[in-house]
Amino acid sequence: MNDDIDRQALTGALRRSAVKKNVAAIHVSGKLTLLQRKLSNVLLLNAYDTLTTQATHRIDARTLCMMIGYNSNDMDTLKGSLRGLAETVAEWDMLDAQGEQEWGVSSLLSYAKLKGGVCEYAYSPALADKLNDPKVFALINLNIQRRFTSGHALALYENCYRFVRTGSTGWWSLDLFRRLMGVGDSAYYEIYKHLNAKIIKPAVAEVNKTSNIIVTPEIRKQGRAVSDIRFKIRENPQLAILDIDDGAGVRNAPVYERLREQGVSDRLARQWVTEHGEAYVAEKLAYMEGQGDQVRNRVSYLTAAMKSDFKAGPQTAVGGSTGPLSGRAAQLKVVQELVAARSPTQRDADKRLFVESISDPAHRADFDKHGWMSGLCADAIRAFWEDFAPDAFDGL
Repeated sequence: MNDDIDRQALTGALRRSAVKKNVAAIHVSGKLTLLQRKLSNVLLLNAYDTLTTQATHRIDARTLCMMIGYNSNDMDTLKGSLRGLAETVAEWDMLDAQGEQEWGVSSLLSYAKLKGGVCEYAYSPALADKLNDPKVFALINLNIQRRFTSGHALALYENCYRFVRTGSTGWWSLDLFRRLMGVGDSAYYEIYKHLNAKIIKPAVAEVNKTSNIIVTPEIRKQGRAVSDIRFKIRENPQLAILDIDDGAGVRNAPVYERLREQGVSDRLARQWVTEHGEAYVAEKLAYMEGQGDQVRNRVSYLTAAMKSDFKAGPQTAVGGSTGPLSGRAAQLKVVQELVAARSPTQRDADKRLFVESISDPAHRADFDKHGWMSGLCADAIRAFWEDFAPDAFDGL
């Protein structure tokens, strides 16, 4: 969540098409550190699909720490950053759907708590509604976010990226720009020479070197004093590959379109096709369609079909015989269920954590190819998931 709180993506970027109309910003008072910015973005990503339908959201603390770059045992730093988000105020002033002016204010997080290794948190309903509005926010890829080392550069990127289709941010007063950069309370940066040398130039250099856009500042003066600033924006062709999500090409698959026609979200459709393959997903779609009018909620039914591997006729075990699953197949089924229960944000972190634990190149290659279904990594995979659910494999 940036000072204009752009929503972001993780491994398959949660993106919507950019809106060419002049969209209103949500401005954030107070200074967010780089880690706080990254934390707020991951929290928002984790909650995104249920922002307006679910009052609270949950993510395990280990995932948070891994994705943001915290030491997984440094709960004090995590607590401090969560406290900072709860104490930071977001303010908006924009036209509502009926064309009436709307002003509002909210803390970035209405509350957060850590218990049993899980972080639970919530947004105020009004802020959640704004975060969920694609006309207000552009979604960016967390693969890009992870490359930033400066909070000011990340803030500049987040506030510019949503204007990439229009080519310019429009004019910001210097007072507003200082607030967006988190230095609105500093007398030192009221002097443009200092602001330009310490904030603008370094941030522009990092954005242009690190991200998928190139920004160029322009200033406007009143008399001899600089009064306003805007940024011209164009795509960076050399780094545009960073904005290709991990499911590149999935949207071109026929089965993806079929999922979307059933009401499945873009993110979930890409997740299913990427994790299970087109054939598996097509099989579950065909199974559901064969149930006719018995299916009331198609998305919920498909979710269950993916998770539990609904099939026509008796379930076939490894080797082609019917009956109880073999030990290997049973373990795979448990792993699939454990993975399915995780959010997309958590799945990304789980894979990264597991890969970091593999030292054998052959095992890594097998996991890269087969994911959690890797045969070479079967024992390590079971041990990894037993850390999360110690009783999950009992009785196999």
